Amino acid sequence: MGMGRREKQRRQEQPWIAHTELPRTVAHPFYEQLNRVLEGRGFDELVEQQCTQFYAEKMGRPSLAPGRYFRLLLIGYFEGIDSERGIAWRAADSLGLRGFLGVGLNQMPPDHSTISRTRRLIDVETHQAVFGWVLKLLAEKGLLKGKTVGVDGTTLEANAALHSIVRRDTGEGYQEFLTRLAQESGIATPTREKLAKLDRKRARKGSNADWVNPHDPEARITKLKDGRTHLAYKAEHAADLETGAVVAVTVAAGDAGDTATILETLPQAGEHIAEVACATNNEEVGERVHPEGPLEVVGDKGYHSNDTLTVLADAEVRTYISEPDRGQRNWKEKPEARQAVYGNRRRISGEHGKELLRRRGELLERSFAHAYETGGLRRVHLRGRENILKRVLIHLGGFNLSLVMRQLLGKGTPRGLQGTSADALLAFLRFWIAVSARTEQESVPLARAPLLPRRAHRDSYFACGNVNQSLLPRAVRRVVRPAAGGKDFLPGKTRLRVQTMRVYTTVRMREEVRATRFPKHQRFRRRQHPVKYLSSEV
Repeated sequence: MGMGRREKQRRQEQPWIAHTELPRTVAHPFYEQLNRVLEGRGFDELVEQQCTQFYAEKMGRPSLAPGRYFRLLLIGYFEGIDSERGIAWRAADSLGLRGFLGVGLNQMPPDHSTISRTRRLIDVETHQAVFGWVLKLLAEKGLLKGKTVGVDGTTLEANAALHSIVRRDTGEGYQEFLTRLAQESGIATPTREKLAKLDRKRARKGSNADWVNPHDPEARITKLKDGRTHLAYKAEHAADLETGAVVAVTVAAGDAGDTATILETLPQAGEHIAEVACATNNEEVGERVHPEGPLEVVGDKGYHSNDTLTVLADAEVRTYISEPDRGQRNWKEKPEARQAVYGNRRRISGEHGKELLRRRGELLERSFAHAYETGGLRRVHLRGRENILKRVLIHLGGFNLSLVMRQLLGKGTPRGLQGTSADALLAFLRFWIAVSARTEQESVPLARAPLLPRRAHRDSYFACGNVNQSLLPRAVRRVVRPAAGGKDFLPGKTRLRVQTMRVYTTVRMREEVRATRFPKHQRFRRRQHPVKYLSSEV
């Protein structure tokens, strides 16, 4: 076969191309199914009705359609794009996304400035309504129960720099402020090293009460999850612990405490659940969603306080909040707080409470990972709490829609759908291996290997009949033969190390491995044994 030359293969583009000849990517089926879900529930009619108040009836040119705007923000979640500029570039570059947005080949997709202006035009309440519409869709699919809710928060890096902060009282920059302090302390011409030494000894040098960023006044100096100190916001999720759906999300300043933000997030979760229950529960289908809001709330140690537990106890909500070690408590003149704290302590010590705490860590951290890590929103490119809340609401709406798509297609994102053929092949191979193993077990009786002494060395491995090779250390996954001069034996002393064991692999259903002893010249300390692994016999 000869090598192709680029110059010879370069051809002039045809002036007319049939629609059927356009290439189709593997992302098309996902977005086509998602469009069918949105159009089947009247998504475009809903958002156009909600956004009527923001547009003139006859004046001006046609703007970006609300349904197309919200689809663009959903692309940010499904494609893992953090900025509006990146969303616009991706929509212009992909044929699959053009079909999802309803943009023809002879049309230009909206650019980032159009997306930004539309976001500023539509208020937060409309974004909340779209988020609530997705919750109703989840309830119709049986993916929302609303009885047990877990709450947790995470930090989002703000689009503002620490070197731009200024004093709230005087408006001085950080460097100017340090220079003035040095001159007042007697240093006429302070150098960079002297300023750093002076700043190192100063207490409360990063207090949010003294400093503010003029470009994003609502961002706060916060320590992020990775240990860095940066201006940040706090996003708090309330998730249904039976299905994993996010029922409420709030955005607060980065330094807001958990005990303060839960009193905002939890009432929103109750309102959303009650509204969904009122719209979806009926006599024909029964009670899909709990109509009175959440009955159980699960949280970590940051949400534990007397006031929080008392407020939730008055609302007849059972709490399962981990309790930090505060030593001996003084309950004098605090009977209500004492009863709430002791009741919470009793519940988290039971089996049901431990199971709820485990599910909280699993499902809430999963929503953080999908929305902010793979979803690309760990660092926001917007400024202002309301703008960030708008983006986060639709981002979490995309996360909830991925639960519906996973129920329909088996995959929640277009990237997950790309590996469907490989998953089917692996499933067939697993089935074939299981059938082969069962056939051999029925035809040939398996001889059990002798067990090692119970007090063998902790580096020894117990020989057994069936061992999953993936659970073994890498060093013992290979089939081993006795070393030269070695003798077969079962070790009787704890200092001896077992070199081999019985291992079953997928290719050879049964490999018998025997325990051998190292030659005398190889008896070193435990961590320095030169184990000799030879190739297995065919």
